[in-house]
Amino acid sequence: MKHAILLITIAGFLAGLCTNPVAAQQAATHSHISTHQHQHDAEKASYSCPMHPEVISHKSGDTCPKCNMFLEEVSPEPAIDHSAETTYICPMHPEVSSHKQGDRGPKCNMLLVVKEEEEEVDHSQHQHAQDEQTETLAVQPTQSVADKVFNTVKPSLLPSDAEPSIKYVCPMHPHIVSDTQGTCPICGMNLEKVTMGAATEEIVVGVSGGMQQALGMRTQQVERDTLWRLVKTIGTVEYNEDSITHVHARVTGWVEKLHINNVGQKIKKGQLMYELYSPELINAQDDYLQALDYLEQDNQRGGILERKARQRLALLGVSSKIIQQLETSGETVFRVPFYAPQDGVVSQMDIRDGMYIQPGNALIELVDLSTVWVIADVFENEQSWLEKGRPAEVTASAQGLFDLESDIDYIYPELDPVTRAMRVRVKLANPNASLRPGTLVDVSLFGGPKRNIITIPTEALILTGRENRVVVQRHDSGFTSVPVKVGIIAQGKAEIIEGINEGDHVVVSGQFLLDSEASIQGSLLRLSGADKAPAAHNH
Repeated sequence: MKHAILLITIAGFLAGLCTNPVAAQQAATHSHISTHQHQHDAEKASYSCPMHPEVISHKSGDTCPKCNMFLEEVSPEPAIDHSAETTYICPMHPEVSSHKQGDRGPKCNMLLVVKEEEEEVDHSQHQHAQDEQTETLAVQPTQSVADKVFNTVKPSLLPSDAEPSIKYVCPMHPHIVSDTQGTCPICGMNLEKVTMGAATEEIVVGVSGGMQQALGMRTQQVERDTLWRLVKTIGTVEYNEDSITHVHARVTGWVEKLHINNVGQKIKKGQLMYELYSPELINAQDDYLQALDYLEQDNQRGGILERKARQRLALLGVSSKIIQQLETSGETVFRVPFYAPQDGVVSQMDIRDGMYIQPGNALIELVDLSTVWVIADVFENEQSWLEKGRPAEVTASAQGLFDLESDIDYIYPELDPVTRAMRVRVKLANPNASLRPGTLVDVSLFGGPKRNIITIPTEALILTGRENRVVVQRHDSGFTSVPVKVGIIAQGKAEIIEGINEGDHVVVSGQFLLDSEASIQGSLLRLSGADKAPAAHNH
């Protein structure tokens, strides 16, 4: 049954062709033309993703499977002779390459740059005598731009007679330097052309006369002068430690009556401070009275005992006034008074009424303020200027005291571990006690003069931390930044030991802009280390 149906269908189809042969031929022709047209359209129209150029389709309306963006039509490229194609590589990933300009790396999204082809090396003229070396000799592989930037050894220095050369530098990353034009492997910017001078070439910045006036530039001639070593610093008034007296107890006992009220109280020499009851002092007085009685019986032995008993009382702190009272009255003093040994101010006090005291306790500290010390700090670079006996002046404007003359009494041997400053001591007379300990004062320390030295104004110095620089005028519109070695700085001037000569003109106003411009132009020179090391050969 199936075979019968198939035969009937074929017979009907053949009958239709026989009845309308022209339509069949047109249909076949149209089918053939349509097929060729679709093939031509497929070859002509192609669609690519704007974000992922590697995604390509021949159907309009398709979307990218990665970012879901509509594919855009790309005009067909003419036939390319692949033997002469230009290869583009990623600066950060040299293994990524393409033959289409404008492509980006799929890893870092940086624009691909032209791969530089190295010239083939002709080894026919460099044959070696040994066959083993000839067999192992190989041509070095071509390096990419990234390899040249990141894998290059520190450049050798230019010889002193080297001519200026051309370098390409990234405007955003000055440390990216290349011998050929290209793009920065970090930011993708085009490298800028920069002319690099020889190692001994001086960077001169040209500034027109009108621009000099607009910048307010002023110059001053370098000259020789005499600088006096003068140190102006801050000092602190302190107690004169040579005039500090401690009052200690030499016996045990109880304070019966205290005649000192508080710290800071002024005391005169011989003023009563406190009264003490002490059994030891009573026994010592009794021994002294017995020695006086025995002196009447035996003048020789009694005299020895009397001197020993008197000396014992004196060593225990009993004043000569009390000892004389014992001789005249012959009666024991139960409350022994103690008097101030000197004039001064009570700076410390550890005694109260009724207190039990023992030997070794510091009861009272007295400080004589008729003289004081001024301790001043001097910077490390000014230490060699000063010595003991040099004149000094102290000013305490808050107390109305100006230019108090004295001299350097002592220079401490060690430096302050925190400020790295040297301490200098000045001793001052203080008859009215106007200078109080703890007061801040202005101190001027005078050193010896330094004559016939090259000096410049201090405002001409550019202090960078690593080195000191000045801007020197070479001609009317030419300026250059020069490193200098600075000596002492005093009286608004600085000594120049090395760097400039007498008669040069230095810029004292507006020099920072010129130094910045000269630093930018000479950055390649400093990067190469031309001013820090001798010339080397790069093998």
